[in-house]
Amino acid sequence: MPKKLIFASAGAAGIVALLAVLDMVLKVPFRGAMVLDIMFLVAAGVILYMSFDTFRELN
Repeated sequence: MPKKLIFASAGAAGIVALLAVLDMVLKVPFRGAMVLDIMFLVAAGVILYMSFDTFRELN
């Protein structure tokens, strides 16, 4: 069960990061709010790091 939660949170963070990059390039989902995109990328990076570290700790 914990591994499923780790993969779900990493997947959600990956989707947020992908949408933020798409917004920076194409200005589609959020109309190009650069500060918001940077904050989304930082938050997604932190969550991805925490997911990776927790997954490594479980093994």
